Amino acid sequence: MIDLFKDVSEFCSFEIADAHKVPIAIIGAGGIVDGAHLPAYKIAGVEVIGIFDVDQAKAKDVAERHGIPKVYGSLEELLADPKSVIVDIAVPAALQPAIFYQVAAAKKHILAQKPMATTVADGLKMAKVVEDNGIIAAVNHQLRFEEGMAAAYRMVELGWVGKVTNVTIEVNLVTPWEMWPWARDLERLEIMLHSIHYHDVIRWFLGEPNAVFCVAGRTHGQYPIGETRTISTYAYDEGVTALVHANHINRGGDNRAEFRIDGDRGSIRGTLGLLYDYPVGRVDTLEVNSQVVPTDGWTPYPVTTRWFPDAFRGTIGSVMRAIAIGAPLRTSVADTVGTLRLVEALYQSMDTGLSVKLGNQ
Repeated sequence: MIDLFKDVSEFCSFEIADAHKVPIAIIGAGGIVDGAHLPAYKIAGVEVIGIFDVDQAKAKDVAERHGIPKVYGSLEELLADPKSVIVDIAVPAALQPAIFYQVAAAKKHILAQKPMATTVADGLKMAKVVEDNGIIAAVNHQLRFEEGMAAAYRMVELGWVGKVTNVTIEVNLVTPWEMWPWARDLERLEIMLHSIHYHDVIRWFLGEPNAVFCVAGRTHGQYPIGETRTISTYAYDEGVTALVHANHINRGGDNRAEFRIDGDRGSIRGTLGLLYDYPVGRVDTLEVNSQVVPTDGWTPYPVTTRWFPDAFRGTIGSVMRAIAIGAPLRTSVADTVGTLRLVEALYQSMDTGLSVKLGNQ
């Protein structure tokens, strides 16, 4: 199995060749930048030349603690800096499109924080702006780069579990929503801000579903006004299914975050360690039981990195490789439009109590 795992581990690598590295500037100095983007970039040896936030005090604090040499006084000043090749846009989704258009018009390449927009219409316009300006632009759907999830994807791609018949992702945890005050009054919360990660990777594994159904709930006394519990189901051709069950008000003290991929010749199961004690977390786990390769029962795959901050090396690295050698983007803006369309369908189902057909749109 060691030799077989070598192919998988190479697919999961976060290494960025020195020849591919280019300077980046960051828009946004919030918790995700402070706690994930910047630690990841430091590990990867990526040069961050400057940062901008409308809250200048916050930007200066983050810059000082992370050794960023320049705090821009305005977005215009950042865009005028010829040193920045990539702009990392890390602001709430509702604010992103307007900023995105300005960055694209300045011919800067982009890494946009997920979900990049709140509507399909904005997503389509952003994809067109990318094409019109001839830039590279990806979305920070970093769960596709998280080592356990990426390893599972490669195992599926190699045929280790045969034809996939079902994907299940279940999380039951306490989420400290108070960390994001700007999210308190969002009517669309859980799917748009959290489970979008899972819905995006299910699209990655299975493609576009024929139909989806979603129900949601809230708990008395919760901090945010939006939904904090969702159950989403997917229907595909030939009886293939998927399920996402997320509960963020777990009063039992037993956080759990698991995923499973079943095929007609085996299964893969894993845990998302980050969510057991967010934002500290722990290393993920992954096991495979295959009738195709000699696993001899459930065999562990040696996951050694974490979703936060390590997977953020994957997203920025993919943009750099695309710029340097034309490598395909795993999380392109154009592909993310499909995730936005899926999210919109889930909310439509939630609102109407009906399943929503998607088909090959």
